[in-house]
Amino acid sequence: MKKLTKVALCLAILGLGSGLVQAETVPLKQAVQDDLPQLMSMYKYLHANPELSGHEVKTAKFLANKARELGFEVTEKIGGTGVVAVLKNGPGPVVLIRADMDGLPVVEQTGLPFASKITATTDEGVESGVMHACAHDTHMSGWYGTALQLVKFKAQWSGTVVMILQPAEERGKGARDMLADGLYERFPKPDYAFAFHNSAAIPAGVIGYTPGFTFANVDSVDIIVKGIGGHGAYPQATKDPVVLGSRIVSSLQTLVSRELDPLDSAVVTVGSFIAGSKHNIISDKATLLLTVRSYSDASRKQLLDGIARIARGEGIAAGMPDDMLPEVIVKDEYTPAAFNAPEFAEEIATYFKSHLGDEKVTRQPPTMAGEDFARYYRADKSIKSLLFWVGGVPKANWDAAQSGETALPSLHSPFWAPDAEKVITTATEALTLATMKVLAKPE
Repeated sequence: MKKLTKVALCLAILGLGSGLVQAETVPLKQAVQDDLPQLMSMYKYLHANPELSGHEVKTAKFLANKARELGFEVTEKIGGTGVVAVLKNGPGPVVLIRADMDGLPVVEQTGLPFASKITATTDEGVESGVMHACAHDTHMSGWYGTALQLVKFKAQWSGTVVMILQPAEERGKGARDMLADGLYERFPKPDYAFAFHNSAAIPAGVIGYTPGFTFANVDSVDIIVKGIGGHGAYPQATKDPVVLGSRIVSSLQTLVSRELDPLDSAVVTVGSFIAGSKHNIISDKATLLLTVRSYSDASRKQLLDGIARIARGEGIAAGMPDDMLPEVIVKDEYTPAAFNAPEFAEEIATYFKSHLGDEKVTRQPPTMAGEDFARYYRADKSIKSLLFWVGGVPKANWDAAQSGETALPSLHSPFWAPDAEKVITTATEALTLATMKVLAKPE
């Protein structure tokens, strides 16, 4: 009886026992603060040494070794450069915690003393500066901070934690590749999955959550428009792919405005139109590059089918023979929409509020950006998953933006420099709290 009383008292003091415990979480906060110097040192190292999607070799090795030092069983090279770190701690559910590792081909212009000076060549052959312009460096630092806390508070939870470092999120292929490499067959399959993404539109240290769809389906589509080239002075002897391509661009605008329900959000953007080489030459080819965004699988199919129909129809209207009709190529690197089960999202958000304060948790609208974290839930829909935001906008910048004095840089901007201390601190606390809640020992 004495032993049970001591355990219950310890849980109450920590505030990390069952979801019913509403005690102060000063020990967790203090533990995170104690670790903050090493977490910020890690963040600065990762920020200064980014690697492109699929090439996260040094990053993966560095963090894999850090996880081993904590006592995790670590496996490398899953789905390319992915890392899986497993900590078994008695019977109970399995929780997956993910961080993404890749940087972007962006020349950094933040002016930070530890700004990236790395250059690399993309898979497409373009030499560029490399930057953590989506702040995946904060994701990795928060991931490691969470690992530290889960080891410290091992006595207060029971179950298995599978902490993964994912490559190539920016290419929409990292999660797919890790799953294809046996993530759920070779390692404990999760009952829960958690991840966070820093936000360039929320004050630093504030958690944002979205019940239901939170990130969008993202498809990249190429349309190859064939033509018959010739002299610009004799258009009657040609089939002009620029004119045909222009008709396709205009007709594509009706997919969202006239074919989808107005309450069903979607985007079809032609981001590139490439054709011709000289003023007086009609080209024999034009290439359109599209990004297509949606939420439901049904809307995605409707848009992709519509793009193919419009391209073919405009080709027929232009008098193109069957073997010269426009070709539509839907790229393989597709990112499915991320969905937070509404009840679970509200449950965890309420738990965050009870420990971090109501003012630190805010409901956010869905975004048309993409995040391949969705694949972990879609691979087994019995998994309860939550992808939430952690705001990174420094207070001075936020205040200036609210008064109209300045505009905030977005994610992927060469100027994006989050308040890393607040992002990492809040993310570590939130991921630890969520994990401890679902792995709590019975009282």
